[in-house]
Amino acid sequence: MNKQRTLVFVGGHPDDETFGIGGTLAQYAAAGVRVYYVSATRGEVGTISPELMKNGATPGDVRWSELECAAKTLGLAGVIHLGYRDSGMPGSDDNRHPDALAAAPIAQVTGRLVRIFRELKPEVVITFDPIGGYRHPDHIAIHKATVEAFHAAGDYKQYSEVGAPYQPFDFAQDRPQKLYYSVFPRGLIKVAVRILPLFGQNPRCFGKNKDVDLTKLTEVNYHIHAVIRLNKQAVQTRDKAVECYVSQKESRPPSTGMMGLIAHFYGRDDSYMRAYPPPDGRETDLFQGVV
Repeated sequence: MNKQRTLVFVGGHPDDETFGIGGTLAQYAAAGVRVYYVSATRGEVGTISPELMKNGATPGDVRWSELECAAKTLGLAGVIHLGYRDSGMPGSDDNRHPDALAAAPIAQVTGRLVRIFRELKPEVVITFDPIGGYRHPDHIAIHKATVEAFHAAGDYKQYSEVGAPYQPFDFAQDRPQKLYYSVFPRGLIKVAVRILPLFGQNPRCFGKNKDVDLTKLTEVNYHIHAVIRLNKQAVQTRDKAVECYVSQKESRPPSTGMMGLIAHFYGRDDSYMRAYPPPDGRETDLFQGVV
């Protein structure tokens, strides 16, 4: 049966869909796949320059507007806000905000995702790896909820209040068919840890707010089961979407200097770990084997 495919990426904040796997999303969207981004928060804790917050706009307003710009550029079919607040980095006061994603009951978050999966009926779902890429509380929380929702979407005994179990078309399939984790190439991180000190930067205090310890990330190594080789158009589209995030200029992937050269070398591939079904070899298409 010929039908339009659907892919859903579940992330934590505006820019996760671009800075992380924007090339993959753009490439599949251009190929005719319906691609959706579910953002758990509006990025309310992001540091925003005062000149960008005009007419009473909040950081969340600014970042969501940037997300809408990026989504249009990438060719996404839609963007969905899951309804939570940015939790900030580990140990911050924002972790304890009553609306913070990191403080939300996992069953509640899962239920909201189950509703979305049952409505959109994606064949493929992507989310963060178990440590959320760089141990961000929101990334870890959304990883846990996405995994649970993936398996619960087809169980009529679970979350019956959010819609009928996921049964797309006439197939016996009762849930999304494939679940992937986006993973950083550890080679890139290891190279960055060695190179950054040469440029006067501390790899233990990386990022806009100096709160990411890259050395800790080299200690975790996830298997790579799928590598998406990005075509020129996808790379250019992703890079154009990056420009939408004016407020996150300091957090953007490097484009110049030695780090820019390294990022360019690795930036033509997006890597994934296949969480379900069990991997059976290296893939070059996330829809490989989908019925």
